[in-house]
Amino acid sequence: MCDILVATPKATKDKVMLFAKNSDRDPNEAQILEIIPRQRHEEEKVELTYVEFPQVKETYAVILSRPWWMWGAEMGVNEFNLAIGNTAVFTKEKIPQKGVLGMDIIRLALERTKTAKEALQFIIGIIESYSQGGSGSYEHKMLYSNSFMIADPKEAWVLETAGKNWVAKKIKSVYSISNALTLHNNWDLASESVEKLANKPNFSFTRHFSDRFYTYFAHGRERRNFTYKKLEEKEGEITLEYMMGILRSHSFEPYSPQKGSMRDICMHYGGLARPSQTASSQISEISELGEKSFHWFTGTSIPCLSLFKPIFFETPLELGEKPTNKYNSNSYWWRVERFHRTFQTNYRAYVREFSEERNELQREIIERTRGLQENENKQELVKWAFEVEKEFINKWEKLIVPGRLPFLYGLRWREVNGEAGLK
Repeated sequence: MCDILVATPKATKDKVMLFAKNSDRDPNEAQILEIIPRQRHEEEKVELTYVEFPQVKETYAVILSRPWWMWGAEMGVNEFNLAIGNTAVFTKEKIPQKGVLGMDIIRLALERTKTAKEALQFIIGIIESYSQGGSGSYEHKMLYSNSFMIADPKEAWVLETAGKNWVAKKIKSVYSISNALTLHNNWDLASESVEKLANKPNFSFTRHFSDRFYTYFAHGRERRNFTYKKLEEKEGEITLEYMMGILRSHSFEPYSPQKGSMRDICMHYGGLARPSQTASSQISEISELGEKSFHWFTGTSIPCLSLFKPIFFETPLELGEKPTNKYNSNSYWWRVERFHRTFQTNYRAYVREFSEERNELQREIIERTRGLQENENKQELVKWAFEVEKEFINKWEKLIVPGRLPFLYGLRWREVNGEAGLK
């Protein structure tokens, strides 16, 4: 499950485009944060997660956050400050066992297009000419259509699909999507198939195509209502810090992971009724002035327990070994994940003081990044930001006294940890 928010320059305090996403996956489904440079290609085909796709002569530089096992990405941005993310949406359309994953579509568009409008048309071309398909989960069979949020410095679009049917709307001020269709009959563009259906009285894309059962239990509508209301409340004054606050929010406070729900924006694993956990988060500040564009990633799970760090295209990432679904102390994602799982055993006892210190460190990272001069060393800045988080975690690991989880909740976590080889 996922949540994506966009605030256009009209809605933000600093008159920049803000793109934000929480990527929710199975708890052991680590994400790889990586920078892929611009590349030349000689081969005719590229191997996606499940199928081959025509290759191009050159692909653009991208920053991606992707599940460890797939070719595509949950979210990312390219060298032209184009950001894209997707969410699963559950529709009545049959999705094939093999096809182009929504995450593959994101990476293809980021590597091959420069603007939001160009990316929109590119993605539509894939939706109409190929089949969305393949399981979006490593551990389970999970077939779904996709909604996409696409943003560049000047404009943003939301694209919602049901199989090969689609509708798109240009975002004028603020918008958010979760795991449910949102566009009824208020789109700007639509597929021919939808245009024909729209001749029927009271036609709604959302009502016509939504699968009620899966949409209900994903609680995407409730999460979307929450995020959209939050954006509307600060329209014209939305900041990076405000977006971070939304991505770190829960459906109730004071929060307790064992009592959380699928309504949480910052998702904590909770067993059968709440099988997802936020695996990584991104916020991009996108400006027509390139030096005012910043891309912030946690590169770790659970944003309420993580720091957003600045990532630059020209600075290599030193995050140890690439994570898989098995615990690896030499992987940054898993190093932090081990701490997060310990912290959650006694969350309520420590979260207030922890959050106050986290917020202070986050302010320090933002201020230093904002004050970065053109000739300053960006690689040292990125390295420093990750070191700050490491030191923060090391300090709190020594302070935490693990708690005792409720029986069933603790049993679920023991199973998950056992599957990862985490003791």
